[in-house]
Parts: sequence; structure tokens; C-alpha cells
Amino acid sequence: MRVRGIAEADWPRLAALEAEAYTDLSLTEGEELLRSRARVSAGTCFVLDLDGRLAGYVLALPYPRLSCPDLARPERAVHHSANLHLHDLVVSPPLRRRGLGTRLVRHLTDTARARGFETMSLVAVTGKEPFWQANGYRAHRETALPPEYGADAVYMSTEVAAATRPHDGRRAI
Repeated sequence: MRVRGIAEADWPRLAALEAEAYTDLSLTEGEELLRSRARVSAGTCFVLDLDGRLAGYVLALPYPRLSCPDLARPERAVHHSANLHLHDLVVSPPLRRRGLGTRLVRHLTDTARARGFETMSLVAVTGKEPFWQANGYRAHRETALPPEYGADAVYMSTEVAAATRPHDGRRAI
């Protein structure tokens, strides 16, 4: 199992994983919009390769603090920001609860630290706020979000140095 950059051949499976994860939640963006996010920050977008099979992915891009991508519009510009926004993280359903998402988050946090990002942000959807809080993220309820994220969506952020390992409370390495 390894984390690597996204290859052209990965996109159909990546888009299928995204659809599988979000169709019932009306959060699906589709391949074109996902590609637009990766185009503006290929160095912070990764797949989890499990014996040649795409098992998950993470898309993150520099984005101004206290704002997030519009789910209905493609990214058109690179944002020069000290904040890395974790836009999407998906692990294939049969492989969930095995620490693979944790592995992707650790890799992304290490990448953010190595690239000099000061903060990381995300939008917690579908009740995932407690998970991210347990991992060092703080809610910013005052931050208005596009309605497409859902009524329970919460903008959250952490300082890169303070980002913790999921589940164990220690700092990411």
C-alpha cells in the first residue's frame, strides 16, 4: 500500500469513489470539478494505491482561510495562501475503518508541514465534526458556507503544527 500523486489513469476510479461516497448526500461534484481542484495544486492531491488498485484519495488545495470551494464551480485560479484546504477525502467503502483515511490525513499533514503551510482547513459534512475536533480542528460556526455543503456543514481549521494523529491524540509525524 502506498500514497502517491494522482495519475491520469486514476480519474475514472477516483470519480466513481466520489460518486459512491456522496451521491446519496447530494454532494457529488463529478470528475471535471474534481480535476479542476487537483489542477491548481497537484502536489497536495494523492491517491491510496493498494496493490495497483485505487483504494481512496485526498484532494487539498491552497485556499484563503475561512472560505472554501464552491461545489458547483470549477477552480480557475491558484490561490496563494498559507492555508491548505482539505477539500475531499474518500476511502472505498469495503476498506473503511482500517486506518486508511488516517494514513491519507497523515501524509497530507506531513506534506503541508514540508511545504510551509501554516494552517489546514476543511468543511466537516455529514456529522463528521466530532471526528475532526478530536484531531485538533476547531469549528468556525460564524463562517458562511455555500448551501450545497448541507445544513449541518461546519468550517473547521487547525494550525499545521497542532494537527494531531487521528484517534490517538498525538502530533502527526
